[in-house]
Amino acid sequence: MTNDDDDTSTQTLETVAEKVTENDIPTTAPPPQDSHNTKSEAAMESLSAIIPSIPPSQNPSHSLLHDPQISDQITALLRHPSSGTGDNNLCRWLYDTFQSGDPKLQLVVIRFVPVIACAYLSRATLRRPLAGFEAILLALYAHETTSRAGQPVTVNVPDMSNPSLYHEPTSPTKNSTNNSTSLHISVVSPSLEPHRTVRSTRRAWIVGVALELYYSKIYEMPLNSKVEFCESVRVWACGESGPSQLGEEQGRRISLPWELLQPIMRVLGHCIVYCGGSKDNMVIFDAAMVACKALHERAVQDINPKGILVTESLLRLGNSSIISLEEPKDNKEQENDTYCDKNDNNGQQQLLGDSTDEEEEDDDDDDDDESEDICSDINNHSGPITGDLEY
Repeated sequence: MTNDDDDTSTQTLETVAEKVTENDIPTTAPPPQDSHNTKSEAAMESLSAIIPSIPPSQNPSHSLLHDPQISDQITALLRHPSSGTGDNNLCRWLYDTFQSGDPKLQLVVIRFVPVIACAYLSRATLRRPLAGFEAILLALYAHETTSRAGQPVTVNVPDMSNPSLYHEPTSPTKNSTNNSTSLHISVVSPSLEPHRTVRSTRRAWIVGVALELYYSKIYEMPLNSKVEFCESVRVWACGESGPSQLGEEQGRRISLPWELLQPIMRVLGHCIVYCGGSKDNMVIFDAAMVACKALHERAVQDINPKGILVTESLLRLGNSSIISLEEPKDNKEQENDTYCDKNDNNGQQQLLGDSTDEEEEDDDDDDDDESEDICSDINNHSGPITGDLEY
């Protein structure tokens, strides 16, 4: 790589980044329906020049978000080794689509954040010019900066030492009455400062903000996008120790600081807790458990206390979801059927005069044997929290 190429890629990135900061997404009312249809049709038409095989649709924005044929082609192009440069047509389309200001079209771009982040982080360590990926990430970062208006993302943590409508503290403090109205605020994400370029020192921070935006729209993301996110997390966690099955080139070990790890854990928590309670979403749940286990092993190698604590908690929740799905749901009906069968058998034995005390003792012994078998099955099913899972 020559110095002229470095200067050209830097100038291209700076030009696009300045456009990002100047054309921030306005916080106004959503556009009219006619304007939305016009923008969606224009986006579909411009994408047809990049991806020739696009099926016709009466709802372009819905097809761009949910059609697997379109999403698979876009994903394959983003994972291509030549993607991510400043003159890449697909990166330009994603950037322009997000800058259109249409919320439904913005969801289309956010849907591919896992693939973009995975390809970018995997290749950034190879010191290649990735101005196309960086322009998209800067557009997402500028959107979040404008939406937060310089304010951090905080949550109110309840203080159990103060009384409430639901409980009384066991040992009230002297100043509990004075502090009853005080708020314990925890900062989830600090305030954002505008950036025009992506430097190595703030690369993880900008990608982490893009993942936070992805998490805020997680309920509107299709199934394939969540699976792609879990696969990307597995690639980041494995690094050089595990081969990639996504076609990504393996560079140096990807750093996973807390500003990048925290939004990853939030998305994985959704995939494990929300999707683990339903058999229809087991594909997402399985992929999330594999990614969480890989992150746990990575956190142990890096001696990351926060990462170890969070991943162990997620694995506990995942294991409890597996046990709850395997337990029979009609225990009461089974007990009633067993009770009725026993009563019928006892009635028949009384009529025939064949009931004896020895048979009752044999029945009791059989019940004891069945209870021992059930306990042994439960003990065999439960294992160490972080042990090998069959995924």
